[in-house]
Amino acid sequence: MKAFGHRRGTRMDEADALVELDIPTPVPGPRDVIVEIRAVSVNPVDTKLRSMDAPDGEPRVLGYDAVGTIVATGGQVRGFRAGDRVFYAGSAQRQGSDARFQAVDERLIALAPKTLSDVEAAALPLTALTAWELLFDRLGVRLGEMDNPDALLIVGGAGGVGSILTQIARRLTGLMVIATASRPETTDWCHEMGAHHVIDHRRPLDQELARIGIPQVRYVAGLTASGEHRDAIVRSLAPQGALALIDDPGEFDIMPFKRKSLSVHWEYMFARPMFETPDMAVQGRILGQIASLVEAGLLKTTLHEVLEPIGIANLRKAHELLESGKGIGKVVLCGFE
Repeated sequence: MKAFGHRRGTRMDEADALVELDIPTPVPGPRDVIVEIRAVSVNPVDTKLRSMDAPDGEPRVLGYDAVGTIVATGGQVRGFRAGDRVFYAGSAQRQGSDARFQAVDERLIALAPKTLSDVEAAALPLTALTAWELLFDRLGVRLGEMDNPDALLIVGGAGGVGSILTQIARRLTGLMVIATASRPETTDWCHEMGAHHVIDHRRPLDQELARIGIPQVRYVAGLTASGEHRDAIVRSLAPQGALALIDDPGEFDIMPFKRKSLSVHWEYMFARPMFETPDMAVQGRILGQIASLVEAGLLKTTLHEVLEPIGIANLRKAHELLESGKGIGKVVLCGFE
């Protein structure tokens, strides 16, 4: 089957940064479904893995977010059947979704929202899982606690995770949501996603919070440039507050967090599938909740741009856009050449 990925770690200015692959069509394991892919989106993890050699030296198919139709199931699959339209983020331990067909564990998937098109639904899985786990599992915010008087600062509000985290926090908790952005178009996007306030992350975050009359916040979601903003984050957090981060600062000294008894949490949504944790099926259930919330009109897609078809040229465009740092929401590709 046709697939797209890489053979070695590359930069985007190299001719073979992304290549077309001809690999065997996957066969389902006992708990797998085989999905015929209709739409995929691109995430920072795709660009990160593209820059690294595959561990086994074999060609690696990139891509995680996907929407498609189940065409085959393993012998132990009970929750899904052929013909189901599903969405998921999959596992970093397996071949990715930039392919005609993909094998994925049934515990990691859910029926796609009926009210969204394929491209609209493909924008959501990885970022929604990351945002949900960050807010409710890592920071410990209570789902549905609408009288919560605290505030959440989202550093990088216009990106994929920030866009859906803003919605989840605004619609499913009582938190005041403060997002950061640095351009008029990203500021407008953050407001559209539901942020109560938007501040400029080109300036010290604590000074920007003071400018809008908020001295400190209880929670910070560090989605980008966490190392650069570390000292301002410490100043911005109230005593006994919490930071959850998803990016990869080269160094991140947490000693400055001690004086205020601040907690620091890492969120990595691939941890459950990577280690096949006992609660791995939670991810499928979270996606089911996301689909229900979308169908109820409480959450909406974070789709910003569609590229068609799924092929080398458009995958290059998507990777280059992500690496530019100027993306808004999610970029989705659909259809095969």
